[in-house]
Amino acid sequence: MKKSILLIVFVSLSHVLVSQVYEAGVFIGGSNYVGDIGRTNYIYPNKIAGAAFFKYNWNPKIALRATYSYLPIEADDLDADTDFKRDRGLSFTNTIHEIAVGLEYNFYEYDLSSPDKTWTPYILLELAGFNYQYVVSEPRPQEFIFDSKNGFAVPFGVGFKSKLVGDFAFAVEAKFRYTFDDDIDYTSSNVPRFDIGDNNSDWYMFTGISLTYTFGRPACYTKGL
Repeated sequence: MKKSILLIVFVSLSHVLVSQVYEAGVFIGGSNYVGDIGRTNYIYPNKIAGAAFFKYNWNPKIALRATYSYLPIEADDLDADTDFKRDRGLSFTNTIHEIAVGLEYNFYEYDLSSPDKTWTPYILLELAGFNYQYVVSEPRPQEFIFDSKNGFAVPFGVGFKSKLVGDFAFAVEAKFRYTFDDDIDYTSSNVPRFDIGDNNSDWYMFTGISLTYTFGRPACYTKGL
């Protein structure tokens, strides 16, 4: 009986491992921030950013995905559209390191081994953890002490992906991150210069294009969801 169970488990695992298609790729584009300083445009990439990702295609409609992103951000009140911000004149630069896991849901079935399923729009739902710098104090004018800390974000996005040639595909994507932190832009009650009396959470965004390499046996998918 034990041998029969082990045989069934082995056959099932072998089927899953050889029947799925995997994807690995890189993402290049631009990042931007929306918060208390500078512009308030949700898609206005102003810094070059990048990412690397790995996908597991569960079935032709759903792909599980893990991503590491390197996201420099900056903002300047001089670029804002209100006189109040331009007169205030605050600015900052920061760098976000993010790890996100989640899923892509394809509007159409997507399978590069099938000639009529090689493109689709999709939505992206993820959970993300990120690391960034925040200002601790200003012991002397224009001299700041920084530290780093971790935060969490609720990321979502939209995109379009299509076969490029052979096992390669590309995608155009925009991702939006709502954080639970208000000091990514260094605003803090601990530093008078950056104490602006606002408690709105910050956002950061990533927009660009990716190149993906697909590998593994042509899909014989499980039913999935």
